[in-house]
Amino acid sequence: MMSGFQTPVHGPVVGSLRTGPFGLRLPGVLLAIGLLLSFATRGGAETTNNPPRVRLSEAFGYNQENRSEGPWAVRRVRIRRSRTDLSFHVRLGGGAQLGLATLSAQATGVPKSQGRPLAAVNGDYFVRDGAFAGDPEGLCITEGVLVSLPSEKSCFWIAPDGSPQCTNVISLMAVVWPDGTRIPSGLNEAPGDRPVVYTPEFGDATRTMPGRDLVLVPEQGTASLAVGEVRGFRLVAVREGGGTPLLSTNLVVHLPESLASRSIPPVGGSVRIDTATLPDLRGVKTALGGGPALLRGGVPTQLQAGEVRHPRTAIGWNQDDFFLLQVDGRQPSVSVGMSFAEMARTFQELGCTEALNLDGGGSSTLWVQGQVANNPSEGGERPMANSLVVVLGSRGDPN
Repeated sequence: MMSGFQTPVHGPVVGSLRTGPFGLRLPGVLLAIGLLLSFATRGGAETTNNPPRVRLSEAFGYNQENRSEGPWAVRRVRIRRSRTDLSFHVRLGGGAQLGLATLSAQATGVPKSQGRPLAAVNGDYFVRDGAFAGDPEGLCITEGVLVSLPSEKSCFWIAPDGSPQCTNVISLMAVVWPDGTRIPSGLNEAPGDRPVVYTPEFGDATRTMPGRDLVLVPEQGTASLAVGEVRGFRLVAVREGGGTPLLSTNLVVHLPESLASRSIPPVGGSVRIDTATLPDLRGVKTALGGGPALLRGGVPTQLQAGEVRHPRTAIGWNQDDFFLLQVDGRQPSVSVGMSFAEMARTFQELGCTEALNLDGGGSSTLWVQGQVANNPSEGGERPMANSLVVVLGSRGDPN
């Protein structure tokens, strides 16, 4: 079993709280004295059924453990689910657009209006090179904006009721012509044999590529899409060869050469974009692809390539806590990495019932309170497409 939470060797991870005699945190002592004086002054207080809120120092913690049996360098962050001001946010490598950036850059780029980033891990697998570098392999929803469609692998997402989910998600996304014809489509990805919708989150313009770009403006609102909706657009222009600018007020449906003979609506005609999924993710604000699932209902899944050891990053949870787990690898005598099966067993040791693997290898990185906590296998941070960041809300208790 892993030991309890400790201060990391790199420095403190939960604020800079001063301590008084007997290790008591001074702000907490002063607060307690103030409450007692207030109670005495009023001559009593009304009874409440609200449970006391868990302090941040107890709700968020970091632990590093070196285990000889690998050897493994195991690092984890625990987040108490009862602290509703601690939330997950998906960040993109390009900020508001697809792109590549280090985990440190993505974590520190969290807007101040959202709060203070406490910890972060690398996200989904992604395209590393070429014209579509920064495209996540699977589902990506950031602040309610749909950026990338799911693959065949499992996803992590937070339901509108706040419950975490780890499922496979099927995209039913389609372009719908005025006559009701539905054409399955992709989103912000390299073109193939189906249409691809490019939203402002893709970048400043579509890539130069064979085929036609249909320029659409929304009937209302911006051109960004949310999951589980049907939006109306108006066709305003048709361009050949790509390179079409993308603004907040327009998106593009790219038709590859294989669909060149297909009739399209006239300029001024209406087109609908349907972003339905199975299961229905309508209202979801945060979602991230990964895979495979490591635990379901506390039981290891049927894992693929289960005996291969690599640097790993994953997320797991039970009814009380979330855990971000990172294991270094490809460093003989220090940490050799874990297999999927070993990661699943580690989450079982933590009492988790659900767990999902994220990207690993050179991408495997953990950031805690302003610094990288692990030793990435490539000697430094690898630029990545997206990340999962734990944020303390702007009104969160700093103690």
